Amino acid sequence: MADEVLLEADGRGVATVTLNRPEVNNAYDEAMLRGLHAAVDAALASQETEAPVRCVVIRANGRHFQAGADLGWLGSVRTGTPEDNLAASELTGSAVRRLTQLDVPVVALVQGACFGGGTGVLAAADVVVCGEDSVFSIAEVRWGLHASIILPQLADAIGPRQVRRYALTGERFDATEAQRIGLVHEVVPREELETRGEQIVGAILASGPAAVATTKRLARGLSWSGVGDEDFAELVREHSDGRQSPQAREGLTAFAEKRSPDWVPST
Repeated sequence: MADEVLLEADGRGVATVTLNRPEVNNAYDEAMLRGLHAAVDAALASQETEAPVRCVVIRANGRHFQAGADLGWLGSVRTGTPEDNLAASELTGSAVRRLTQLDVPVVALVQGACFGGGTGVLAAADVVVCGEDSVFSIAEVRWGLHASIILPQLADAIGPRQVRRYALTGERFDATEAQRIGLVHEVVPREELETRGEQIVGAILASGPAAVATTKRLARGLSWSGVGDEDFAELVREHSDGRQSPQAREGLTAFAEKRSPDWVPST
């Protein structure tokens, strides 16, 4: 597993996955995505052993939980071949989708900023606790992109109506609003984040593992994120096409040049 994602499992069956690019506020790139896939692989492989994983905790090192996509990586993907671009969208979308499909509970502990694809990780988690300092944004539209590959998870977490608000405007919102709309379950002082997370893990471990797995599987079947492979492939294709559009080129160029993109009306 790459150093961008750290994995530690304890004797209770708790696997802690730590995002570890604090120098770029844990912005995700290919290595981080592959690290997330490797963590899911390890959790799944454990189910065939005498010490299966019973809970996955996702946390992050540094000041912020996750700052969205690494723009340098995004730029190289956008200008690459259509095949490489499609593969990047599939790698990104399936990382979140596989968290949804795990039959063990996923708990996310969030500090600071969580933008773009990071909100998809939260939406895929079963329990989310954030610090009072947290701020969120489904920001892709600001760059001329769209968040198609995480829209099913977001629809589950906050409902289509709130997705339409925040995925269309790209507005930032604070921890109180994130709790109100359902993206996070609890807001605590930042210094209490790990303690509260441990209490939630304890409650999960007090529950029957098979009953927990069945409950999550059945609930997933009733959800937006239970989309089949064909529908998921279409979301990936739309995400990939959008990244190589003229609008995305202008949006990402404008962001890099610290100017407004050409679709913003002049005053």
